[in-house]
This record gives sequence, structure tokens and C-alpha cells, in this order.
Amino acid sequence: MREHTIGDTGSRVELAPGEVPEDSRFANADLLPVPVGARRWTTYNFTALWVGMAHNIPSWLLASGLVALGMDWKQAVLTIALANLVVLVPMLLTGHAGPKYGIPFPVLARASFGVRGANLAALARAAVACAWFGIQTWIGGSGIFVLLGKAFGGWADAERIAGQPWTLWLCFAAFWALELAIIYRGMETLRRFENWAAPFVIVGALALLVWIGVKAGGFGELLDQPSRLGWGEDFWPVFFPSLMGMIAFWSTLALNIPDFTRFGAGQRSQILGQTLGLPTTMTLFALLSVFVTSGSEAVYGTPIWDPVLLVSKTDNVFGLLFALLTVLVATISVNIAANVVSPAYDLANLAPRLIDFRTGALITGVVGVLIMPWKLTATPELYVFTWLGLVGGLLGTVAGVLIADYWIVRRTRLSLPDLYRAEGPYWYRGGWNPRALTAFLVGGVLAIGGSHSAPGQGPFPEDGLIPALKPLADYGWAVGLVSSLLLYAALMHRERPPSPPGLESTRSPAARPE
Repeated sequence: MREHTIGDTGSRVELAPGEVPEDSRFANADLLPVPVGARRWTTYNFTALWVGMAHNIPSWLLASGLVALGMDWKQAVLTIALANLVVLVPMLLTGHAGPKYGIPFPVLARASFGVRGANLAALARAAVACAWFGIQTWIGGSGIFVLLGKAFGGWADAERIAGQPWTLWLCFAAFWALELAIIYRGMETLRRFENWAAPFVIVGALALLVWIGVKAGGFGELLDQPSRLGWGEDFWPVFFPSLMGMIAFWSTLALNIPDFTRFGAGQRSQILGQTLGLPTTMTLFALLSVFVTSGSEAVYGTPIWDPVLLVSKTDNVFGLLFALLTVLVATISVNIAANVVSPAYDLANLAPRLIDFRTGALITGVVGVLIMPWKLTATPELYVFTWLGLVGGLLGTVAGVLIADYWIVRRTRLSLPDLYRAEGPYWYRGGWNPRALTAFLVGGVLAIGGSHSAPGQGPFPEDGLIPALKPLADYGWAVGLVSSLLLYAALMHRERPPSPPGLESTRSPAARPE
């Protein structure tokens, strides 16, 4: 294991030749650390990555959801801005291991969960990503269908297959194939795509603002509407659950951000790039959506929050095609980066000898279709408020364990070779760390144990699965993260043995193999 300190890039570690056997059952070319010489993503690359991911249809609709809950536009934008500042913190903490060690998320998870136990954390993350990939692909394909139908006519009247026009299925399939073709070419292709996609989508969003502003001759009454909640006792019961919901929007990336930062030229690149890219972009995008929607109210008499539906109201073919290209690029940008990269690595970690990054990406694409996203989007109560809510709470506990292990237990020091072999300090008991599992289970119960549903609107009891935990239900991600972090740190503190002989300068203390 070799350590480099180059300029302001900080300490960067890579494997020495032969430290991991070529026939290792826990490694393949995609899971091994990125060589120091290949870690060259700059501040701009990370900023562009976040700009490309943040500019998408669900992001545009976030403010509308908060306004519908009774907030005015200022409260909605403030909530979104604060949430993204909060989620940036775990993003930077877990992202630190990327430039330093060049490892993806499932390999980092081996240090805390165990070489085999990491599959539990990885598959939980992969399940969410596969489902979101299908949902985003359906949304993107539907947007293409609407805009092409408006531009050329007749698409909606095509013969129906399984309840949908065959032209909609064609748009969905073509969009799906295009996404997989891009990611199949690897992470370097994704980097180049994000570099030009980010400014293109910004131009498209600003063009939409100019168009509606000119058409409206100003902005509508939406900007003058007072909050139905005020700033008193009615506001806070809505604010905190909404804040958790906005945090949960990107909390999944707080786990697998090392999948991207492993290509970083140094800590400065990932810290500045993410700080410039995530909170600023999401806040400005929320403002943009509010202004455009307010303009739509002035023109059409009612606020139109969905940008695809808004653009479809124009009869200008050039405008429609430009909007089509913008929707296409924006949705591909977020869906590949947020929902394909992670499961591709996670599935490769499950069976390194059989699955590489490209195979994992193809499996993700297939699973994304098999979950039938057209049905999931038709029943948001089942998908968003039940399944995703539960898994989101559990992912918070995974983030807590990862942060506690990397920063508190190991002080950011890992032994790279031992992450790829059995019987080392990360093997624990048969490849599983019982203390990580305990923290995961306890944090998970606290995070989702109070899950409840209004009568007739969900699968949970009105008083919660565990009534005593019902008050925690609206704060699931934060409860899971904090509780698992504290419990794991306490359990590992009691069990920490001395550093393995001869590795004091390169390895952190790790739990004794059992």
C-alpha cells in the first residue's frame, strides 16, 4: 500500500502491485481502487455532476409540494435550501474516502459491516436505485411522448397495448436504451456527458423562464400569496416533516457518493465541487420553478407546476423540440448518475467474479422495467409513502454506521488490502460485523417503527407499528442516522483492540476477527 501527498490534494493511497491476488473472490477491476493517476475529476466535474442531477422534473416539483401543504413560496424555498445544506454534511463526510482511497461505496462499507456484511448495505441502496431508475425512465419517456405528440400530433390516439398507446411504450423503450448505452461506456463517458449536460439544462431552464415571463408580461399572483401556515404553531408541525422529506430526496447519494469521489483529484475538488453544486443549484432551481409557475398562473389562470405540461401548451415546433431535448438531457443526467452507478457497483460487490460494472448496469435496467414503474407511479401512496419511506429510514442508519466507522473509529485510516481479503481485520465473524448489524437494526427500528397511516390511506396502523415510536416517524432519516452513529461508535469503542502489528501508520484500529 502506497501513500502519496501531492500539492493541495491531500493524502491519497493506492495498492502496491500484487497486494490483492488477481483471483480474489472479493475483487474485480471495477471494485479495486482507482489508481492515483486516474483520479482526475476536478471541482468543475463535481459541480457539473450536481447541476446535472439537480435539474430534473422531480426537483422542479419539490416547491409545488410544499406550497400545496400551505407554505408560501419563500418558506418553500427556505426549506429546500436548508435541507440541502443539512444533507451536504454526510455527503462530504462519506465522500472523503473516495479521493483518499479510490474505493466505491460497497467496498467502503466492508470496513464497518464486514467484507460479506457490506452486501446488506449495498443491496438496500441498490433496491432503492433500481426502483427510482424505473420511475425516472417512465417519467422521461412520458415527457418525450407528450412533447412529440404535441409537435407532430396523433401520438396519443395510437393503438393501445396493455392500456397505453404503443407510441408511449416506444418512447419509454428508446429512452431506456439510450440511458444504458451511455452508462455502458463507463464512468469517463458519464463525466464528459455531465460536463456539457449541466450548462445545457441551465440554458433550457432559463429559456423557459424568459418565455413565460414575456408571455405573461410579468409574474402572477402566486408570488403575493401569503402563507396559510404563518410562522407560528401551525408552521412547525409541517416544516420539520417537510424538511426530512427534502433531505431524503438526496440522502441516498449520501451513501454512495464515494462511487463518484473515488475519481476525484483530491479532497478540495470534491468538497468545493459538491458545496458549489448541490445546495446552490437546488435552491436556485426551486426559485426558478416558483417564478415560472407564477408566470403560468398569469397566462393560463392557474399555476402549472409540471414543466412538461407547461411547455406542451405552446404551438412553436422549434420550442417544443428544444424543450424535448432539455427534458431528455436533464432526465438522463440525473437518472444515470443517481440511479445506475450505485446499483452497478453494489451488484458487482455481490458477486465480483460474475458481475462487473457494465453487467450491473444492465441488471439495473432490467429490474427497473420488471418493477413496472407505470403502475408504481399510478399508486404513489404505495411507492413513495410506504416502500420508499421505509427504505429511506433504513438507509439513514447505514449512513450513520459508515460515518461513525470511518471518522470516529478509524480516524479516516483504512488498510486497503484487507478490504479485499478474508480473515483480515474486516472479516469480523464470518465476514459480518455483529456490532454494525446491531446498530443497523436498532437504528432501523427507531427510524421506521413509528410508521403510521391515515385511515384507509396506507398499510400501517393509525397509531403506528410501535405506538411509542410514532412521534419519531416524521424524522426517520435523522433518527436512523444519529442513533446508529452513536450506538455503533459506543459498541466499537468497547471492542477496539490495539492496531495490528506493523500497520500503525497505515491501518486504523479494527475489530478483532472472530
